[in-house]
Amino acid sequence: MAEFDTAPAPSRVAPDRARTLGALGRLGSVMVARRRWVFGIWLIALVALGSAAPSVFSSLAGAGWQANGSESVQVRELAQHHFGGNSSAAVQVVVHSDTAAIDDPAVQQTLTDVAAVFDGDTHFGDVIAPQPGMTISPDGHTAILIAGANASTDDMVKAVDDVKMQLTALSGDGIEVYPTGSSALWSDFNKANHDAMIQAELFSWPVTLAIMVLAFGSLVAAGLPLLLTVAGLVASAGGLVLLNEVTPISVWAMNFAMMFALALGIDYALFIVARFRDALRAGDPRAAVAETMDTAGKAVVLSGLTVLVSLSAVLLVPTPAVRTMAVGIMLAVGFVLVATMTLLPATLGALGTKVNSASLPFAKRQHHRSPKFAAWGELLHKHPWPFALVSVGILVALALPVLGLKVAMPSIAVVPKDAPVRQGYELVQAQFGNGAPGALQIVVPTADAATTATTASEVDGISMVTPPQLAADDSDYALLQALPDVDPSDAAMGTILGDLRAQLPDSALVGGAPAENLDLQHALNTYLPLVIGIILVLGFLLLLLALQAPLIAILGTGVSLLSTAAAFGVAKSIFQDGHGASLLGFTPQGFLDGWGPVFFFAMIFAIAMDYTVFLLATAKEHYERSGDPKKAQVDGLAHSGRVIFAAAAVMVAVFFTFALSDPLPPKEMGIILGVAVLLDAFLIRLILLPVLLRLSGHAAWWSPSWLRRVLPSIHFSH
Repeated sequence: MAEFDTAPAPSRVAPDRARTLGALGRLGSVMVARRRWVFGIWLIALVALGSAAPSVFSSLAGAGWQANGSESVQVRELAQHHFGGNSSAAVQVVVHSDTAAIDDPAVQQTLTDVAAVFDGDTHFGDVIAPQPGMTISPDGHTAILIAGANASTDDMVKAVDDVKMQLTALSGDGIEVYPTGSSALWSDFNKANHDAMIQAELFSWPVTLAIMVLAFGSLVAAGLPLLLTVAGLVASAGGLVLLNEVTPISVWAMNFAMMFALALGIDYALFIVARFRDALRAGDPRAAVAETMDTAGKAVVLSGLTVLVSLSAVLLVPTPAVRTMAVGIMLAVGFVLVATMTLLPATLGALGTKVNSASLPFAKRQHHRSPKFAAWGELLHKHPWPFALVSVGILVALALPVLGLKVAMPSIAVVPKDAPVRQGYELVQAQFGNGAPGALQIVVPTADAATTATTASEVDGISMVTPPQLAADDSDYALLQALPDVDPSDAAMGTILGDLRAQLPDSALVGGAPAENLDLQHALNTYLPLVIGIILVLGFLLLLLALQAPLIAILGTGVSLLSTAAAFGVAKSIFQDGHGASLLGFTPQGFLDGWGPVFFFAMIFAIAMDYTVFLLATAKEHYERSGDPKKAQVDGLAHSGRVIFAAAAVMVAVFFTFALSDPLPPKEMGIILGVAVLLDAFLIRLILLPVLLRLSGHAAWWSPSWLRRVLPSIHFSH
């Protein structure tokens, strides 16, 4: 332990280090000197990408929720190619009348009009009229017309977007028409989700501006983070549209990109602008920008890399929607990071002292070193154990419910009650049985069709099996529909599917919409430990690279798990158990949406490491200057505490606005991320991590000589 207690004397830092600019400092200086070029290039880029941006929501893909290579995806592809498109992506149009039977001339005319909507549209395959005993209800008042899928799942969602208004417009004179099925579900849900995200974003902007004005005390300084965010949003929206021409990108990618561009753009700008205003006291804007980029700029770059690395692990999951959501956020973060390194320093250099224009009275008394956070750091230094025990106790108590967390793919409850797809779904259940909206499809060679039908009908949980349908193209396949006796989102569906696959002949493949959801959930569960492991390892390596100290890199990575576990514990209590559901205006599904753990873990960890880098980079800067662990801890908080507090307040405000939305997934996202930021910023970054610095002393910053020789030299002092 003796070598831990030997502080590196300040003289060990080269005497000319303070006068020598690093690569980022030189970059900042160049951005100021060439700011006209910087503004011109950004203007051209934003005009070019901005011209594509308005079409982002109509251009991006609407489906992609599948496990590539799974048995259910194989069934969908076989059904589409050999059975006129009668796959899980087919559109089911429910026609119902309380007073007239299906054979009534008015109802028959409506069915004819429904079929005519699909005529000439190449996205749709065979149109299958209602069949007695199969798609006509026992009371004869409800019928289901099926329009086969003749395009990819993404194109089918867009095709439904184009025709659903025509279909619902056929309702009238006591006859109701509802498009339903998987493609219609994603069409209605994507629209509801898009409207909710836009509403939340619009609500969050004025709240964000108010927090920025309070944090900076200057209207001009407060506007810079929003300028950066707008640039990142426009660029990422246009970039996603262009990328969608190469490979389908989920519309959800833009939803998350909007949120992260706003949150991280403000984080980065806060850190840079706050440091610039302090450095500007020397009077030279160009030198102030260079110093800012040489110190705070390094922290921002490392933070951005941590976010990108965390999200890159999600790309391992073989699910197009999940992968492209990660791509969307990575693209947004990349543009925000580039703007922070180029556009922001050029703007700061051009503004100079005008960055403090339109200041509020209290702003003139502000200093970069906050006396309040310095006093807070002193308090933590004097009494570390009580604060450590209380913060850890709160986090552990909140995290305990996560042990009972259940996950599943979303049920029909995520769609608004007045959405046509939900009305049609509930009507099918009422007329045909609970499992009718989620028929399982079985594709089998013709020779095994009879045996398969008999075996399937004997499986517990299967209420009916339709007669084998032979392939329309003379291929050696038959298609059977097996109706379960439970709702498609019921937990028993997994057992039913497993029994079918186990008992049917080896040549039989089982799919359908419920099977696709279960196969996707299985893939998400399988890849979750791998994704978590990779994120933790890469996060640790990046912190080790940045801080050159293994102990604090381990501690900084490890404590992030506490806030993540606590956030999911709160999510379990709210969304699975229903605590506070009436206050938040939703009906609990009894589980958390299946893609939440793998995707939210990456997002929460990325945000947590964002604050970790800001705090520890500032502490490391003061340790390099003084060699005093107490000064590193106290001054680290004093110089970064206000920025972390303000950035966390903005993120919490942004995320919690999504909790006001009607669709359940954005509500889950907003609450989980908002709680995670709240807990992480205040209990971990402003209490627990500074306490760990206090308790570890010099050991926090110690590094073996062999490691120092291996790692590139990175310093934060200027």
